[in-house]
Amino acid sequence: MAIRARRREVRGGDREVRVLIERYTLPEMKAIWSDENRFATWLEVEILACEAWAELGKIPREAARVIRERARFDVGRIDEIEKTTRHDVIAFLTNVAEYVGEEARYIHMGLTSSDVLDTALAVRMRDAGRLLLKRLQHLREVLLDRAREHRYTLMMGRTHGIHAEPVTFGLKMLLWAAETERNIERLARAVEEISVGKIAGAVGTYATVDPFVEAYVCRRLGLAPARVSTQVIQRDRHAYFLATLAVVGCSLEKFAVEIRNLQRTDIREAEEPFRAGQKGSSAMPHKRNPIVCERISGMARLLRGNALAGMENVALWHERDISHSSVERVIIPDSTILLDYMLAKFTGIMEGLVVHPQRMRENLERTQGLIFSQRVLLALVESGILRETAYQWVQRNALRAWEEGVSFRDLVKADADIGAHLDAKTLDGLFDYNYHLKQVDYIFKRAGLS
Repeated sequence: MAIRARRREVRGGDREVRVLIERYTLPEMKAIWSDENRFATWLEVEILACEAWAELGKIPREAARVIRERARFDVGRIDEIEKTTRHDVIAFLTNVAEYVGEEARYIHMGLTSSDVLDTALAVRMRDAGRLLLKRLQHLREVLLDRAREHRYTLMMGRTHGIHAEPVTFGLKMLLWAAETERNIERLARAVEEISVGKIAGAVGTYATVDPFVEAYVCRRLGLAPARVSTQVIQRDRHAYFLATLAVVGCSLEKFAVEIRNLQRTDIREAEEPFRAGQKGSSAMPHKRNPIVCERISGMARLLRGNALAGMENVALWHERDISHSSVERVIIPDSTILLDYMLAKFTGIMEGLVVHPQRMRENLERTQGLIFSQRVLLALVESGILRETAYQWVQRNALRAWEEGVSFRDLVKADADIGAHLDAKTLDGLFDYNYHLKQVDYIFKRAGLS
């Protein structure tokens, strides 16, 4: 697995622990978290602040125009300056001033570093969240397509891993689509929660910056001003965003674990795509392993760990400290990158998922009718037998069918107690798979599908 350290994202010792799984970074998400975009977003915040000051008449309009036209940066030069300053924002401002010239004295006027950092981070988190929303919406559509396709494809429903009663594979897909829809709603709220900026000065009192500057910058960036802040935007917002990503990851893991189980040799009802030329094992040529689903399970653990780190960042000293900073430089890009990859890969799995309806039917019949035990029980109750008595009659036949591997239908038809209340024709009618399909259309309609 190719990995590389993310350059310029951290300072000092953080660099040694900051790794980005390059092969898992898709181009659109990679662009959001690139050094180029990070500094470009910082620069836009600074330029907009200058334009706001010009609107207030605090700096010459011509100076704001010159700053807009000339402001540039060079990532390599910022790195070089930072080796001396040991401060990324100062290194950035120094480099920008080299392009702007004399008018650079108006840049960063009245601002503190976190005004720029937190507002720009909000822009990038919002953009990353919107990209994830698009991926979730695509996944939902794919799941709905598979739900329609297998609306009536009967399969074994399992509880505790044991055969229970029939369901349909379409209902399983519909369930996943409904959960994905909830995740879309959750993530939309989290994106809204994080889409706030802050240009309020050193401790958030606006002593050195007019509130108009914050309002102007935020409006132009599509953010809402934080109603109250300190030197930083409060980290409960970031924790909520990261926790939401982790919940989405939990859902993907849940779906992936189901596929992993369905792909087991003794079940083999569905399996993730196995591409031409793919190999499953260096030792055993027959192996077709659910490796991508297993990868998704592993990555979900990373998302949960990052969410916990985000919660640890909420409690800062007084008006701020920077204990959150080094953590966020790792967990926020990584969590969005990981989930972006997970969504892309799992959507691909669902688009190419191999489903085996015949195998599902074979598994339905493996217990020789035991899955109809509840129907027999209910029929006896409806005939007037006490439930406890009926349960005992049905269970003794079910246990014998389990232990001896014989037909449950034959056993209940031969049971004198049961036969005294249910004739053979009635009993035969209870062993009908279509009985379990009668409310499928209702469930689909309630989910919004005709």
